[in-house]
Amino acid sequence: MRFVLVDRIFNLVPGESIVAETTLSSKEELFIDHFPGFPVVPGVLLTEMMAQAAGKCLDAEKAERGKAMLGKIQSATFRKWVRPDETAVIHARIASSRREYASARCYVEVAGVKVCSADLFFAFVPWDQFSPDYVDPVLNSYFGKVADNSIRKDGA
Repeated sequence: MRFVLVDRIFNLVPGESIVAETTLSSKEELFIDHFPGFPVVPGVLLTEMMAQAAGKCLDAEKAERGKAMLGKIQSATFRKWVRPDETAVIHARIASSRREYASARCYVEVAGVKVCSADLFFAFVPWDQFSPDYVDPVLNSYFGKVADNSIRKDGA
């Protein structure tokens, strides 16, 4: 299974808000066991979708503080099942952002209906702990940049 759970960004205001989407294919192996005869997207993956989208919003600031990484799920609520092949639209708004940490309020909609929400807390991992050639292909695609001019760990 791929673990980049944001397929495309629709709208992004770096450090403030993001709207993105993802669709998990019914061909994903996880749906064999979750749950047999009633396949649904696990809540942990819905939470990870929200965390990845909010993290991309923070990373798009190109701040020297490092890459945003989920540190704590402060709260999460799941209202409806998300089935394979349904497109999840992910919304995140940065609630607070400091040099050492940030928090975000997030939710996911399917067909215009809110299916889950979460308040997430982020810490920052210094860029020097990442591979020198690390790039975020989803952010690069959104900004329309080629690999040579990509958003790299050094913020360039």
